[in-house]
Amino acid sequence: MKASIVLAAITAFTLKASADCFSTRLGYPCCSGNDVVYTDNDGKWGVENGNWCGIDDTPSAAACWSLSQGYPCCSSSNAEVWYTDASGKWGVENGDWCGIPTGSTGGSTGGSTGGNVTPGEQYTHNGNPFANKDFYINPYYVEEIEGAIAQMSDSSLIAKAEKMKTYSNAIWLDSIKNMQSWLETNLKGALSQQNASGKDVLTVFVVYDLPGRDCHALASNGELLANDNDWARYKSEYIDVIEGHLKTYKSQPVVLIVEPDSLANMVTNLESTPACRDSEKYYMDGHAYLIKKFGVLPHVAMYLDIGHAFWLGWDDNREKAGKVYAKVISSGSPGKVRGFTDNVANYTPWEDPTLSRGPETEWNPCPDEKRYLQAIHKDFKAAGISSVYFVCDTSRNGKKVDRKHPGEWCNQTGVGVGARPQASPVSGMDYLDAFYWIKPLGESDGTSDESAVRFDGYCGHETAMKPAPEAGQWFQKHFEQGLKNANPPL
Repeated sequence: MKASIVLAAITAFTLKASADCFSTRLGYPCCSGNDVVYTDNDGKWGVENGNWCGIDDTPSAAACWSLSQGYPCCSSSNAEVWYTDASGKWGVENGDWCGIPTGSTGGSTGGSTGGNVTPGEQYTHNGNPFANKDFYINPYYVEEIEGAIAQMSDSSLIAKAEKMKTYSNAIWLDSIKNMQSWLETNLKGALSQQNASGKDVLTVFVVYDLPGRDCHALASNGELLANDNDWARYKSEYIDVIEGHLKTYKSQPVVLIVEPDSLANMVTNLESTPACRDSEKYYMDGHAYLIKKFGVLPHVAMYLDIGHAFWLGWDDNREKAGKVYAKVISSGSPGKVRGFTDNVANYTPWEDPTLSRGPETEWNPCPDEKRYLQAIHKDFKAAGISSVYFVCDTSRNGKKVDRKHPGEWCNQTGVGVGARPQASPVSGMDYLDAFYWIKPLGESDGTSDESAVRFDGYCGHETAMKPAPEAGQWFQKHFEQGLKNANPPL
């Protein structure tokens, strides 16, 4: 509150408030009433006993019904309503769900609304899991975009960002805590939307917390280490909990993108990287365990990660990959796997006619994702894998980036949003289930701070945008460049 605003005609004295509020840090007491005299950036102000006092908008404990469910109360009774269930109205603040106080009308409605989150009859996938579905909108990403828009002044860029809010992307369950916060809440949100609309609503989650995660990189190492104690936690605190929620919410379609980068590391990096050798048992056993758990659920379709064209695209890598993936899928019997996902969190274009097998591509016969999937489809079929379908991550591959080597993966300059999420997007490729946004544009690949514990050398390379925050944190400059370079344009 500005010091120039005073009540000169009133003799001031301090009233000790019974509860703390925003104004106490500014040297003013809290109001006992709610009559607003003045509002500024700090909050709402009243006058009591001849002195300014702060009006506390924080909901009372009694009104904060979401606390009993492990979620905070929203800071305002006029928070935006993302969806409604039997408990009450839910909003999103600071990247987490919050309960809108009882008795409030709530603000504008976004996301999924409608209070019916009672699961119905068992849903069963039949064919392409993405076909004839409404795609669930990730409320956390919408909030990130709203925060990004608040930092923009260019009206054309703001319009592009607003369009981004209308497209679906995957929800990452990248820690036990995030899984606990996001899995059931978003299953409820999708189910509420489905029950209200009468249309099947598909939610896509990324399962991403293996012990020793990302063994060949530093920027995205996980919380669980490659040891037996954390392996037990992965099963009991992570996979088993996911299984329980999926069994409960059985009447809606779900897709799981499984453990990006893990099996591709088993194909290429066992001999060169000690951390990958240490993780091998947990990667292989982890996949077997989760396939047995999730692969028997008829409403759940799973896709195992296969890296990208400039990881497994060479003939010998694809041949070896066929053997590794066939073994993994067999180990998870009777669970079934729908197929595979490529280019997750990468930048390789879907088609790049400027490249061919030669010195520039280190003699890679698959220098774009289309040729990669065409080749690996044949190889996996030859390896005895019966269900070979693909989901390609097109969130950041709309424009050929500035990287000087196609293996560069960290915050690449020249980034552009790619093809929009769509089922069966390419004529003549009936084994391509979808283009989909798996890695959210704007979330960093890794920090460029060389002193950081999780600094990876790739994030310091010439074509990696700098300065960059830690992996998963918002990277405004990268997001804005992706909007400008979108192909097709936003």
